[in-house]
Amino acid sequence: MQRIVPAILSLEQHRDTLQREPVTYRPSGCPRCGLARLWGHGGYVRKADRDRSSPGSLNPVLIPRFFCQGCRHTCSRLPECIAPRRWYGWAVQQVVLLWLLAGGSVHQAAVRGGVDRHTVRRWSVWLQARSESFSFWLRARFPELGRTVDGSGFWEGCLAAMSLSRAMAWLDLAGVAVP
Repeated sequence: MQRIVPAILSLEQHRDTLQREPVTYRPSGCPRCGLARLWGHGGYVRKADRDRSSPGSLNPVLIPRFFCQGCRHTCSRLPECIAPRRWYGWAVQQVVLLWLLAGGSVHQAAVRGGVDRHTVRRWSVWLQARSESFSFWLRARFPELGRTVDGSGFWEGCLAAMSLSRAMAWLDLAGVAVP
């Protein structure tokens, strides 16, 4: 099952889609048992709006949940603009990772992204550990990303061609686990 709903690039768009076309978020089948009958089962909230001050904030952001009649488990789907299992959004992660790929230090990347240096280090290790798998799947879908000698060259080219959120949405579509 796709965990990420592609092409929903902002929290405003997410809110509008939930109001106008909530069926966009409904999975085609249960990720555990494959049964195609999922019920809407409320939702949970996330604090995903990190760019705005308190008065103009879009928090809390509702994430819809679905219940499977067969296995009695719930599942949810996130818009592309919200990273699964991450506190910060894809845009912040992209800024930090690009800085690291360009040869910047962990401290400089932390200052640029406004995040803790331990978080920067964790993101760097995460990308390095999964880079081979991610690059394989992304090159299979986007052959124009070509061949590169090292992982940093691939990611520089990839992030020049598309955003990190778009790359992760494609990986999710291919069935690759992202964060």
